Amino acid sequence: MINLRHGGWMLMLTTSLACAEEPWQSPAYLQQAFVEVALRNEYVAGEQTVRKWQQPIKVWLVQHDADQSEKTAWLTRAHLQHLSQLTGLPINMAIHAAEANMTVVFSQAAQWRQDIAQVSGNAKLQPPDDAVCMFGLSLDTHKAIKRAWVVIPVDHAQEHRSLVSCIVEEITQAMGLPNDSEHVYPSVFNDKTPESLLTGLDALLLKMLYLPAIKPGMRAAQIQPILAGQLQQWQLDGTIQHAEQQVRQSALYEMMGF
Repeated sequence: MINLRHGGWMLMLTTSLACAEEPWQSPAYLQQAFVEVALRNEYVAGEQTVRKWQQPIKVWLVQHDADQSEKTAWLTRAHLQHLSQLTGLPINMAIHAAEANMTVVFSQAAQWRQDIAQVSGNAKLQPPDDAVCMFGLSLDTHKAIKRAWVVIPVDHAQEHRSLVSCIVEEITQAMGLPNDSEHVYPSVFNDKTPESLLTGLDALLLKMLYLPAIKPGMRAAQIQPILAGQLQQWQLDGTIQHAEQQVRQSALYEMMGF
């Protein structure tokens, strides 16, 4: 969830490889960053388990702002295509609302609280006062994601220059990386990151989450040896080194002029 935050110090994670071009390219940093965004929750204390999709995603768009509908639909489709490429998970637009397992609502500030209550099925659920946009997940008994929703009040997001950030961050978090963290940088999960699009670090976190060996319900102790081996391989074959270059080839980067 994107919040309006001011001040505070960014605590950089300790890196173990001084030879890395950037701190986030260290395998040790990447492992800890994964724990930060995948296995923690800003509203729930303690370590969480892996949450990820195990089925194709079908997305239904709801538009309450006719003037912005073409723009928001294009941005959403472009980002979904990028997420599918990074995760290997089929992601397509739903033909009917009934077949969708992810709903993205482009709302207005005056009604987004009602939209959250409706799409979440929880009349008592309300966004925090500092929230610009919001997402939610429903899990099955194995901690696989079975349903997700995103609500973005377009006028409110534009007022804070966060429309693209909301689309990118909230939908990405709905893939199973739900936690915001100032300890992970540069990343869409960190409000201090200047750009609003996925970074090389974010792309690697998504790839890590959707490794076949990483299963819903796993805890940190179970995933660490899996990630250690994979990150070593990625370090050798250049996947980590070229992650930033690769992520910047997405359609959204081209559109935004980065």
